[in-house]
Amino acid sequence: MKRRDFALTLPVLATLSHLPAFAQSRRDAVVMGMTLEPPGLDPTTGAAAAIGEVVHYNILETLTKINSDGSVTPLLAERWEVSPDLRTYTFYLRKGVKFSDGEPFNAATVKYAFERAAGEKSTNKDKRNFSSMESVRVIDDHTVVIINKEPDPDFLFYMGQATAVIVEPKSADTNATKPVGTGPYVLGNWAKGSSITLQVSPSYRAAKALKIRRATFRFISDPAAQVAAVLSGDVDAFPRVTPRGAAQFKANPRLQTLVSGSRAKTVLAINNAKKPLNDVRVRRAISMAIDRKAVISGAGDGFGVPIGSHYVPGAAGYIDTTGVNPYNVEKAKALLKEAGITTPLELSLVLPPPPYARQGGEVIVAQLAKIGITAKVQNVEWAQWLANTYGGPKNYDLTIISHVEPFDLDNFTKPEYYWGYNNPKFKELYARIKTTANPAERNQLLGEAQKMLADDAVLAWLYQPQWVTVARKGLQGLWKDMPIFVNDLSALGWG
Repeated sequence: MKRRDFALTLPVLATLSHLPAFAQSRRDAVVMGMTLEPPGLDPTTGAAAAIGEVVHYNILETLTKINSDGSVTPLLAERWEVSPDLRTYTFYLRKGVKFSDGEPFNAATVKYAFERAAGEKSTNKDKRNFSSMESVRVIDDHTVVIINKEPDPDFLFYMGQATAVIVEPKSADTNATKPVGTGPYVLGNWAKGSSITLQVSPSYRAAKALKIRRATFRFISDPAAQVAAVLSGDVDAFPRVTPRGAAQFKANPRLQTLVSGSRAKTVLAINNAKKPLNDVRVRRAISMAIDRKAVISGAGDGFGVPIGSHYVPGAAGYIDTTGVNPYNVEKAKALLKEAGITTPLELSLVLPPPPYARQGGEVIVAQLAKIGITAKVQNVEWAQWLANTYGGPKNYDLTIISHVEPFDLDNFTKPEYYWGYNNPKFKELYARIKTTANPAERNQLLGEAQKMLADDAVLAWLYQPQWVTVARKGLQGLWKDMPIFVNDLSALGWG
């Protein structure tokens, strides 16, 4: 998965030749490229963003809908009312909606979905959002009242994320392989390792209005194969394609290229719970050893903006913290010496499959070597990363990953989270952020949180990715910006 400049090998060509030539074979069909294959199709039980890229808003729906510009509009909820203290939310649900198995959507299913997400056995990555609900009350079939334990200014946004999809009780346990939702599409076929096909749901409330009747997601992880698939016309659109082909895409008159902003944070995560990484001086040394601009060039082909904390330009309350741990090799060496570290210091560097991780890893290995840290690379598949780095024993030192969730500062309040950060002062500060309704005051507190994380060098923050989406000209409805990872098929159509 490395982004090396190399010619297409015979195996890659052979792989492409066996992929079905669906692209633009019909004006009511579309073929979408994806880098990673989802491990399952239930975003309420799995953490992989690739799950939502296939099912979110397509098969499974939420009460609210997050749009390309980050705004929130009605979806399964036609409207809502919010109490002045930002704790009570009354949702008035859309009538006449059914799940694809014929079961009705109503307030009872909303209550079931959210209580399931908060339950003891829940593996929902946003379980805390649902556990913070004091009650979910059914008023009638089409009215549900949610009372949160604390005020939450971002609650309506959370209700539009993939982890808040409404599941049908009878089919909930099998959604990972046979998802049942209220959305415009149903699962047609899943050819493991190759593609997933969705087709229009006959029971969808506005099925006749859909311009795209069939969509195929093809999984192409190799960067060179991604470029080849686009240029050959084997895919109609490739959201978040490897940027290495951007110049070729822009020069091709048959293609349109979009460069999107994001709320993602690409980071070198550090296991704060392991020695000697539990010493802030060692973590600061690692951060100062990294030239962010060089990483952006090597890992993102120049498509990125340096960041110094877990927040990105464009988000409310953002402050520039790149000067807290600036690139300084000599200062990094001095910090390691001050911490009593004898070099060379050997650390593991776990790299999941995405090109930004594998190629970024090459750059960071070279940079860490300059301060006496030997990073031993371990390339792992996505399932291994989820099981052993993000979850499980967490026996890693360093790893490169892009966190795509817009509001995820709460992960720094969880000592059990995979980077093992435990700071009571940050927990207290974040609690104040969550309960502050005044936007100006809240933004000030968000700035303090960013500064605290940067000072603690919890992670070595690298950059805010800029996503490149390429598509055939004539395909309309693609998202301009991507506050969350979705491919909203209902918005697409051929012009």
